[in-house]
Amino acid sequence: MNDTRRIVLKLLVRLENDSAFSNIILDNELSNSKFSLQEKRFISAIFYGVAERKITLDSIINKYSKIKIDKLDTNCLQILRMGIYQLIYMDSVPESAAVNESVKLAKRLKNPAISGFINGILRTFIRDGKKIPNSKNKSEQLSLEFSCPIWLVDKWLNEYGEDYTMSLLKSSLGKAPVTVRVNSIRKSVNEAIEILESDGVECEKTNFDNCIKISSTGAIDKTKAYNCGFIHVQDISSQLCCMALGAQSGETVLDLCSAPGGKAFTIAQIMCNQGKLLAFDLHQKRVNLIQDGAERLGLSIIDAKTNNAKEFNPDIPMADRILCDVPCSGLGVIRRKPEIKYKNPDDFKKLPEIQYSILKTASKYLKVGGTLVYSTCTVSKAENDDVISKFLFENLDFEGVQISSRYKELSDYK
Repeated sequence: MNDTRRIVLKLLVRLENDSAFSNIILDNELSNSKFSLQEKRFISAIFYGVAERKITLDSIINKYSKIKIDKLDTNCLQILRMGIYQLIYMDSVPESAAVNESVKLAKRLKNPAISGFINGILRTFIRDGKKIPNSKNKSEQLSLEFSCPIWLVDKWLNEYGEDYTMSLLKSSLGKAPVTVRVNSIRKSVNEAIEILESDGVECEKTNFDNCIKISSTGAIDKTKAYNCGFIHVQDISSQLCCMALGAQSGETVLDLCSAPGGKAFTIAQIMCNQGKLLAFDLHQKRVNLIQDGAERLGLSIIDAKTNNAKEFNPDIPMADRILCDVPCSGLGVIRRKPEIKYKNPDDFKKLPEIQYSILKTASKYLKVGGTLVYSTCTVSKAENDDVISKFLFENLDFEGVQISSRYKELSDYK
């Protein structure tokens, strides 16, 4: 699997240098490749594994390297991370293969010193029993064990307590489940499963309406079910958000931060494609994504347009239901995008102000007696609880409601 490791190295260097989204660069690479399904799985395992375990891997490199990490050649650093990741977390890879293939990869860089340097560190790590360095305190211990920045560990411990923090940390690692929403306008769940299986996709029903879990496949967007508009890829959490909105056939619904449109698609299906659903985004290119998806799925009630969600637009009609799915730090989707946790926390400080502005503007479009759902994909009191509390305090004509116990039960589905 020499070529597979070479591809992983290329992708990791790009992830490090370009600040790209891991899922996008991996999907682009694999969708245009001729690798077998087994090879694609191997590439994905190492790529995502190194990306999500970077803090742990770097702590080991720091222990054994005389050269500081920020002084190491980028390729050398990524090869070391790959090698150590295989040694610790991939039982299917023999130790000899992890070392030898890392050295071979280094030799391609045409720098003999680098290959020897990598060989020495990996073999010494093995002789020492492949141990993760000891930590000084609780936060550092959790940081090293779950490869989560100390600032984020402390934030969650302070805001949610130890039990929930442990749950968050455990769920932030490993392969995330892939689920698709069946387009109920066109097909039933059983029909969609039959079509997916005819394309060689392993899948199964879930306990959530019109939702299928994908166990094994290549690119979903290459399947007949996808291209004929019978499914769209969507996490269960996003589907729960759409269910909570409670949209009915014939109503007017707004999705104010919609692109790429997944929630709008599900809401339109829940509405049986009857009524009016206006889906907005700030940029025309992203509006085009909504339009293309709606056309593929045959959802004629979706009208996608550009709009600045922070500014009131008198041309937008009053609505029965409004989804306010605001931009956020993304700390709730770390398992899918591990690079998020390595961002500077200062980057998130202005988000609550933006989120509140969008929520306040959104409320002006709601009919009396209507429903507004504020949602994020983060786990942060500043972006969730505090924004909602401030809004309810300043807008006494609105009332907060508890989410249905059914949704809470379904949200535990893995």
